[in-house]
Amino acid sequence: MTVREKLATFIESDRVRNVIIWVILFNAVILGLETSPTVMARAGDVLLTLDHLCLAVFTVELAIKLFALGPRFFRNGWNVFDFVIVGISLVPAAQGLSVLRSLRILRVLRVISFSPSIRKVVEGFIKALPGMGSVFLLTIIVFYVSSVMATKLFGASFPAQFGNLGATALTLFQVMTLEGWADGVVRPVMEVYPYAWVFFIIFILVTTFAVINLLVGLVVNAMQDATVQDEKAADAAYRTELLARLTAIEKRLNEKS
Repeated sequence: MTVREKLATFIESDRVRNVIIWVILFNAVILGLETSPTVMARAGDVLLTLDHLCLAVFTVELAIKLFALGPRFFRNGWNVFDFVIVGISLVPAAQGLSVLRSLRILRVLRVISFSPSIRKVVEGFIKALPGMGSVFLLTIIVFYVSSVMATKLFGASFPAQFGNLGATALTLFQVMTLEGWADGVVRPVMEVYPYAWVFFIIFILVTTFAVINLLVGLVVNAMQDATVQDEKAADAAYRTELLARLTAIEKRLNEKS
């Protein structure tokens, strides 16, 4: 076994991966503490030192992977993600890009790859994106039409909420989220326009209930498809392994006979 193969086996072992995950979580806590002026005033130097040690661990891990895996390193999406994040972290602060170093917190997303249940959710979400794009386009159309109607209907009496398309769209978004929509928006409008409830009820039914549930349905279906594909892949791998074992047994029997 070559040195590269040994290093690849070492860096991809469960023990090393678990250590790296704990360092990622520890670094995430440190970055959170760095946002507190009180904590920084008391232990700022210690936190910065620990932050630099974590970055050193990430850099060493990345260097070992690059040397051990070679071109294969960039075939893994998470490796590319780590390469970009660590590279940003190493950018000198003197170049005015120190704010980008906070993106190290994104490395905590690597935890997703170690949790099958979360990974299925993420895979389902990604696979649902094309369908979600169509739903978002439909939502934009509904919002545009509704904003034009509401501006023309209520803009004269309520310029703050419905004076222009931007203000109306923001108000309708508040209505869609059901955050103070009745007392904050609809009831005051109904004092001037008694039948305004018809417009808002139809808008809520279309956006809050129909569109949102459609998005949820797309994600759930994509998650189910991802689960089925994983089960098929596992079943195919099991059959391949079983067939290999049977072939080996048959070969041994033939040799004995």
